[in-house]
Amino acid sequence: MAKGHRSQIKRERNEQRDTRPSAKISYARVSVQKACFVLDAIRGKDVQTALGILAYNPRYASSVIEKLLKSAIANAENNNGMSVENLYIEECYANKGPTMKRIKPRAQGRAYRIEKRMSHITIVLNER
Repeated sequence: MAKGHRSQIKRERNEQRDTRPSAKISYARVSVQKACFVLDAIRGKDVQTALGILAYNPRYASSVIEKLLKSAIANAENNNGMSVENLYIEECYANKGPTMKRIKPRAQGRAYRIEKRMSHITIVLNER
């Protein structure tokens, strides 16, 4: 086969693919800054401890991240055959998403700009 043949390129790309179980949520209606407060609290913790932290955290972002963590756990169990007792959160981060721009009317004909921020949140698990 030629060096740049399509099947060879696909094979090499699949060999480099990350096999750690993960879950992503795109366009979550929470700002990156607020999501990072919660993600910093669970980074590096085992899965059961992280679920406990998220269950009793009063922030809105914790409910979104709890659903995402449960999805990552299900991916690890079903797709990778890992046991829940050995899992821990290896990576978790939030990237900036698009911003919805809205206008709020103010006095004397002025208008304030309201920015409703979104984020893309990722959780990657691994076994100890």
